[in-house]
Amino acid sequence: MEKQLTLEQKKQKVQDFRPIDDVFFEVLADDELFCQEILRIILEDEKLIVNDVIVQSSERNLYGRSVRLDALCTLGNGEKCNIEVQRSDNDNHLKRVRFNAASITMKESQVNENFQDVREVYMVYISEFDIFGKGKTIYHVKNVIQETGDVVDDGLHRFFVNTACDDGTDIADLMSCFTEKQVNNPKFPVFTSRMNRLKNEEGGLNIMCEVMQKYEQIAAKKERIEAIQNMIDLGLSEEKILTKYSKQEYEEAKQGMLVEA
Repeated sequence: MEKQLTLEQKKQKVQDFRPIDDVFFEVLADDELFCQEILRIILEDEKLIVNDVIVQSSERNLYGRSVRLDALCTLGNGEKCNIEVQRSDNDNHLKRVRFNAASITMKESQVNENFQDVREVYMVYISEFDIFGKGKTIYHVKNVIQETGDVVDDGLHRFFVNTACDDGTDIADLMSCFTEKQVNNPKFPVFTSRMNRLKNEEGGLNIMCEVMQKYEQIAAKKERIEAIQNMIDLGLSEEKILTKYSKQEYEEAKQGMLVEA
């Protein structure tokens, strides 16, 4: 089992975090003004308002851990915008965004609601690589009628942004901040201030250490559940497994295997 980090080691690790790192981003994004500043740049709307944010690690996350919502924002007009950061290019990113958008739409829709009243959903996907390989900092993905070229507006708006391409725009300047360990850019005062607080002030460092500890516990639990599942696959009896693991862990491991099946 991985050795637990000391407080000083955790504080040093915080200094190495970048905004593109999902654990750090969730803490950064747990702030309406931070999300508002970056969304105004990405969505090119200087009047955009963010009234509320729910991050993945928040106790208010009602969407379930299987739905990856790094920062789900409620905009001033009631519409929803999810911001997700992604470093690894090991998934079908288009289908991931589609799945998360559908989950938000279902959760936010009322029973017997007219489809006309289904909320607009904005999906902002920030990656450390150029998903489409076309050399653009941002891609606006829309539904198009193949025969006519007309754009179909079904209320889903997808923005794929990356840190790999620099086209000299404000969006590219913003993306460059996502790969830095320290940010000091006068164009983005809220971003700069929040980074400085979480990296250098005692209160911010304490928040980061608490979040890191929470993720360490989640990782350790996942490791134990996977170990139990391996033991079940090998044919070990329940009695044998319970000599090392709890009954609750055993039941969670079995349930996880049923879901995967």
